Amino acid sequence: MKVRIHAAALVLLLVTSGCSAGSSATVAKDPGTLAVGYTAEPANFDFTRTDGAAIPQALLYNVYEGLVKLDADAKIVPLLAESWTVSPDGRTYDFKLRKNAKFSNGAPFTAEDVKFSLLRVKTDWTVSIKSTMDVVDRVDVVAPDHARVVLGKPSNGWLFSLTSRLGAMFSPTGVADLANKPVGTGPYTVSSRRRGDSIVLKENPSYWGRKPAYSTVVLKYIKDPTALNNALLSNGIDVISAITVPDSIPQFQSDDRFTVVEGTTNSEVTLAFNNARPPLNDVRVRRALSYAIDRRALLDTAWAGRGTLIGSMVPPTDPWYEDLSNAYPFDPAKAKALLAEAGQPSPSLRLRIPNLPYAVSAAQVVASQLADVGVTATIEPLDFPAVWLKQVFTDRDYDLSIIQHVEARDIVTFGKPKYYWGYDSKPVQQNLAKADSGTPQDQADTMRQVARQLSEDAAADWLFLFPNVIVAKNKVTGFVRNQVSESFDLTGLAPR
Repeated sequence: MKVRIHAAALVLLLVTSGCSAGSSATVAKDPGTLAVGYTAEPANFDFTRTDGAAIPQALLYNVYEGLVKLDADAKIVPLLAESWTVSPDGRTYDFKLRKNAKFSNGAPFTAEDVKFSLLRVKTDWTVSIKSTMDVVDRVDVVAPDHARVVLGKPSNGWLFSLTSRLGAMFSPTGVADLANKPVGTGPYTVSSRRRGDSIVLKENPSYWGRKPAYSTVVLKYIKDPTALNNALLSNGIDVISAITVPDSIPQFQSDDRFTVVEGTTNSEVTLAFNNARPPLNDVRVRRALSYAIDRRALLDTAWAGRGTLIGSMVPPTDPWYEDLSNAYPFDPAKAKALLAEAGQPSPSLRLRIPNLPYAVSAAQVVASQLADVGVTATIEPLDFPAVWLKQVFTDRDYDLSIIQHVEARDIVTFGKPKYYWGYDSKPVQQNLAKADSGTPQDQADTMRQVARQLSEDAAADWLFLFPNVIVAKNKVTGFVRNQVSESFDLTGLAPR
């Protein structure tokens, strides 16, 4: 073991060991290192075969890049593509690529990699969102810096989907071990990982774009919300990526050492119903549960009133947003009547949730309110992500669950009968297809119809839209107020 320890390595040693004594001085001596705290740790690094938000949160835009990305205003902007044009019929996209980009293993980025990456989604990816790329008919390599993508039909959502993990660019020479060794074109590379504790990102010396302000970023994973807050208070970390205990926010707001950034997200905290399993395959039961939940009281109790009641799978940042939060007003008497009508006056249901603070807090309120109308909801916390993803998301072994859906415009998942909702509606599937192929106005109008149909069918109960609350030391700047993408984008952060 080497005796000489680099300053950045010393910071990492203090952070990952949980030590706080003396770490304040160490961090101050190494302004090139940033430590960011998270609650949900990636199971591995392969988001092509592993569902969940934790992997793209860490890697998208930071290690992997796509042709385009979402900016702070949820607008599609260039990334690896300098520019693009779309044919009048909406089927052909021509991308002009950056000539100086390369992968972290030294391979140059060219149109061949665009073809490889986009077609690979259809052949090698296994995650639930891969079907979005089915619309691609072919990818042509016109020149090393010119890729042409031809769609089988016009798609309003396709270019937007490229801003997500689906658009990540890979090299054929860098996919041998995606679970452990990511190879991207981004400003950072994965330097090391300590399972159950941290991931270290290092500056990519051959990055084509602007050099990141921090040469080292430590992603520190702390499940316990109190421990996460204490890590910031004791200088173990510099940033909390998302506050998980809202009662602690005033503590940071009143402390002039910290900055609190508050905004909104795409993340719908959803009470999922297994539509395919009795008794939840009866719309009367689903509607009864929706009437039984006092969402305002839940938000006040579980998240100190912070967040937004929306009543649908559409956040206000989407063009087709419509406030449906009053579709199922709190009405226990109506809930009981519907349960009786369905022949289910006192059903027993399994409420299987991820063991994350927001889900645990919300589940306690939901179980209590359901008990008031005769429903027994047994709370079963599952380790997240691995166990919840396997048992609930993949195997659909649940009655109810509570989960934060972070993907942008994920209302389209209700058009997939095999998705874990178990929801199968031909009108919704047809309208989703119509919305994707119509004019922008047709898209907005039809997507509103989809949201209303989902509400009428009580396909789920949307508890609230999760707020974006970041807390950081005052010395760190550049945070985006609204979290509109899957990525916790580190590229804009810088020391004051």
